[in-house]
Amino acid sequence: MRKRTVLSMEQALSLTYGTLRFVQLGWRVIRLEATPQGTELPGDPNRYIGTPVAGDDRRSYFVAPNVGKEAIALNLKEAAGRELLHRILRELDVDVFCCNTLPARYRALGIDYETLAAVKPDIIWAAISAMGPDAPDTPGYDPAIQAMVGFMEVTGDPAGPPMLAGVPLVDLKAGDEVYANVILALAERAETGRGRAIHVSMLHAAASWLTTVLPLLDYDCAPDEVTRCGNEHRKFIPVNAYPTADGFLYVAIGNDLQWKRLVELEGFESLDRESRRTNAGRARERARIHAEMAAVTARYETAELRRALTRARIPHAPIHTVAEVREMETIARRLTRTRRPDGREVRLPPLAVEREDAVTEYSFAPRYSEHTESVLREVGLGADDIEALERQGIIPS
Repeated sequence: MRKRTVLSMEQALSLTYGTLRFVQLGWRVIRLEATPQGTELPGDPNRYIGTPVAGDDRRSYFVAPNVGKEAIALNLKEAAGRELLHRILRELDVDVFCCNTLPARYRALGIDYETLAAVKPDIIWAAISAMGPDAPDTPGYDPAIQAMVGFMEVTGDPAGPPMLAGVPLVDLKAGDEVYANVILALAERAETGRGRAIHVSMLHAAASWLTTVLPLLDYDCAPDEVTRCGNEHRKFIPVNAYPTADGFLYVAIGNDLQWKRLVELEGFESLDRESRRTNAGRARERARIHAEMAAVTARYETAELRRALTRARIPHAPIHTVAEVREMETIARRLTRTRRPDGREVRLPPLAVEREDAVTEYSFAPRYSEHTESVLREVGLGADDIEALERQGIIPS
């Protein structure tokens, strides 16, 4: 299969994560950043977030989603910069153009679908924004969208304040939607020869995940069914993080048979009641059951409790730290990797889905504008042309 080329005007996390998934397929991904403006730090602001890893412009928050990519910088506010963009699209036979700037800026920068499709009619064009073209001036930030779309309302302790999720779910969901919809558009293009515009709204993508709560509003649900419930499950009882003598253990009783096996275990017999032998019955006594479960589990060390639950075929899980997750055997042997410029290895998350032909070792995240000159030479510009573009401020010097 032909190696695809993606040109992505990207910053922050949502789109950089989406295009990382193309890197993992072995595609060529060229990230496009702006030329310096005044005294601002050049390029993606995320370059400067976290601990310095390889110079000031490749800090810890930036590296992981940008491995395996090339980096160029163009001044798209000038006509000459936009002409260079068009030349790159044509000469590199770019398959996909992505961006996550404000929709209000698309046309002024010459990156709107209509303009780029006129240059390359079969281009697949994909953009991430807060709420799509209907809100062209609204910036998209993961925490703000989590708040707006109800994620914070359903996360946290019911007696406490709304809480953010521990990972940027909305950013990652939006990136996955770019990935999935670009793959679909390429499949459609193979049949029709035509490109497509894809608008990913962070708000709408996040709202699509409200499957377990939003429809309940039309079922005359109780208020506590659509708000925070801590570590409990709203429907299955008992499901919760329970204390042990040396920590916590997550136990998940998903049906009545599992409950029967639980209350047959030594130490748990006292939880058995005729009224609790169905999930509906347990739901009526959920607070008492959780308290009784916690009193039992607290008497056992985590390892001892896990052995008993495993023998009884009852779903449970240790609550790992991130460091412990990385050391899990099934994860450790699937980690992806890159190397810092000094040769030190950096372990990265595993692929979402294993493929025999997947790329699992990547070049390090690029310096700002690292590949501008090499890409311009690839599309036919000579040394004098490049020097002239530097003098004009179309590319960084």
